[in-house]
Amino acid sequence: MSGATPRPATAPQRAVATPRRRATRSADEAYQELRQAIYRGELMPNERLIEVELAARLQVSRGVVRTVLVRLGQDGLVVLTPNRGAHVRLVTEEQAVEILQVRAVLEALTARQAALNATDQEISAIRRVLNRMSQKLEQDDLLGYSEGNANLHASIIAAARHETTAGLIAGLRAQLVRFQYRTILVPGRAAQSLGEHAAIVEAITNRDPDAAEAAMRRHLGHVESTLANTATALRYSPGPSDGTRTA
Repeated sequence: MSGATPRPATAPQRAVATPRRRATRSADEAYQELRQAIYRGELMPNERLIEVELAARLQVSRGVVRTVLVRLGQDGLVVLTPNRGAHVRLVTEEQAVEILQVRAVLEALTARQAALNATDQEISAIRRVLNRMSQKLEQDDLLGYSEGNANLHASIIAAARHETTAGLIAGLRAQLVRFQYRTILVPGRAAQSLGEHAAIVEAITNRDPDAAEAAMRRHLGHVESTLANTATALRYSPGPSDGTRTA
């Protein structure tokens, strides 16, 4: 009786390593996302920024997170402390006033350039934003008005086609996140603000760069003085100051 044919010995299977999940965002994309999170107030002033948590949130390596934090530190949005990590920068009322002074110069330039460079379609779009702001004010929707205000400034900056100034302004605006909505809540300020924006838009529509520049300077000058006054009032009021969008 013949025996069963023996089966060839099989080589032991090698364990297959589970591939590590690869990062799905570039360093620049991670930088933009974290920057916007600060700008939108999702990361609050003085909030600690923990590398491992940010790496999971952004889907990047911790090395990329460190690179992003250095860039945000250069932007003035994050404070990096040796051996203690990073946190979102807390801007004081006095610093916020200084930032608005710088913004007034830069945004006056964008208003001038928009009067020179905006297309007819862009001017029509800017006027539509202004009309929506007026409607929001009539509805007593200050949140909607403030969002329209941010859109109007962004539309003017885009129409200016001045990339260097646009980048500088974006960094300055992000630093003012703590003061969002504060000035617009001052009684009478929203109506005054609408008139100031209307003057800016009218000058751009008329292709008058001098008037557009002057109107933007006046507008942000009034924002600056309003913020300074509210900061003084809060300093002498009981309880913590309530960080609330400017301009």
